[in-house]
Amino acid sequence: MARITVLGGTGYAGAALVAEAQRRGHEVTAVSRTAPDAPVQDVEYVTGSVLDADVLDAVTAGRDVVVVALSPRGDMAGRVEGVVEDLIGRLAGTPTRLGYVGGASSLHVTEGGPRLWDVTEDQIPAETKPEIQTGLAALELLRSSPAGLDWFYVSPPADFGAWLGTPDKGTYVLGGDVLLRADDGTSTISAADLALAVLDEVDTPEHHRSRFTAIH
Repeated sequence: MARITVLGGTGYAGAALVAEAQRRGHEVTAVSRTAPDAPVQDVEYVTGSVLDADVLDAVTAGRDVVVVALSPRGDMAGRVEGVVEDLIGRLAGTPTRLGYVGGASSLHVTEGGPRLWDVTEDQIPAETKPEIQTGLAALELLRSSPAGLDWFYVSPPADFGAWLGTPDKGTYVLGGDVLLRADDGTSTISAADLALAVLDEVDTPEHHRSRFTAIH
């Protein structure tokens, strides 16, 4: 059993991570600014801001894994990067792993090719770009972090979100730094199935200081 904290534990990805971690018997703490409508049994829910140092003190000390699944929107726009920097400072040199659920834009479209961001930037609405840039910045912060920090970064596929209504399949295909597509050209996964990939990484660590992706 691992002690796991999920920052943003009531969002689309975060809630799925919390549910899957609890299902596997881990000790789970979910942190969010509002209480969940349907809390998962045996999960500790902490209502508070990750910008509050006292909150981070309480939910990171002694954990085996801290996963960031924060949405960089609203009053968190432009502030998630600072949270990642804070966590790097706290966790470097400790046994605690740091995970980050980012986006697809940092994935390469082909092996050694440009990033998805590089080929789609001009097509992305201006109001969406800051959120994507936060994910790009978080990956670079982790890559430049001290060697004493064990981190992993998870990139969902190109199409990922609650609004898509993607059904759960109970399976996933794992990849690395290149955007994956299924035989029919789709690049998607449900939150629950992405959570399977993340919790498999927690249970059996294989991606140390590296990124991975997963699709249906």
